Amino acid sequence: MSFAIFLARLLPAVLVAVATVSAAVANAQAYPTRPIRLVVPFPAGGSLDVVARAIGQKLTEAWGQPVVIDNRPGAGGNIGADLVAKSAPDGYTILEGALSTHAVNVSLYAKMPYDPIKDFAPITLVAVTPNVLVLNASYPVNSVPELLAYARANPGKLSFGSGSNGSAGHLAGELFKTEAGVDMVHIPYKGGAPALQALLAGDTQLMFDNLANSAAQLKAGKLKALAVTTAKRSSLMPELPTLSETGLPGFDIYTWWGFMAPAGTPKEIVAKWNAEVTRILNSPEMKAFFAQQGAEPAPDSPEQFAALIRSEISKYAKIVKQSGAKVD
Repeated sequence: MSFAIFLARLLPAVLVAVATVSAAVANAQAYPTRPIRLVVPFPAGGSLDVVARAIGQKLTEAWGQPVVIDNRPGAGGNIGADLVAKSAPDGYTILEGALSTHAVNVSLYAKMPYDPIKDFAPITLVAVTPNVLVLNASYPVNSVPELLAYARANPGKLSFGSGSNGSAGHLAGELFKTEAGVDMVHIPYKGGAPALQALLAGDTQLMFDNLANSAAQLKAGKLKALAVTTAKRSSLMPELPTLSETGLPGFDIYTWWGFMAPAGTPKEIVAKWNAEVTRILNSPEMKAFFAQQGAEPAPDSPEQFAALIRSEISKYAKIVKQSGAKVD
């Protein structure tokens, strides 16, 4: 075959490829041209929902297209995450994923409806928030040593709530039980908001809640905090000791969440989301908003977010195994 004939046969394929790439770039530049669905895999009223609505409003203003929040709670966030995993990779269905949906559930659940790595295109980490050991303000315990003494003397009489099986709050409690050698009952709820209401009502005695969810009730004096679950004290509540300081060395659990698209979403659309969300999170207005919520904005690159997810999967696989926590 002559070189001229080879080129003649190759040219149509090259032109098609160029046209395809050009069309993808053009579509990404025009994006969005219709409403976007932002799926929150937990109930309305929780910290993830509040943050999603605040960012969604800013995206609506910037892009001129509605960003509609779609709450799809259940199965520790798996229902909402699976919906997005199986959606068209066109940028019009986005997930606000979390620690549970993308780091914990894969070890906690016997069967998963999606792969947290293969089925998603990470966009950016949105925020991190420390978990805080909180009690109803009327409960007569005022320190971690006092709590440990009571729990050891009264096995099975304390109960702690969480937003779901496999949430950071659940695993913090399971790790607390293991490290402290105490017996407490875990009660899962369908989201952080109903779990917090149960604590306020006295249905449970304590909670390893993310600070974003409990900040308002702490300020109102309806809850009291004993310690943070992170390795270092939080800049948001520097007066609180860590669990490591109060008798459980090495304890380190925190909550994070971020935006993800279905796998196969054009990189140009992922980049557009990343750039706009980063701009929003870096604004003084949003930094002040997050501080009020007990969280810290933490935008990063898609690659950095992907690396975090992989490292967290490994970390929580060990914690789940150690605690013996499982969900059928």
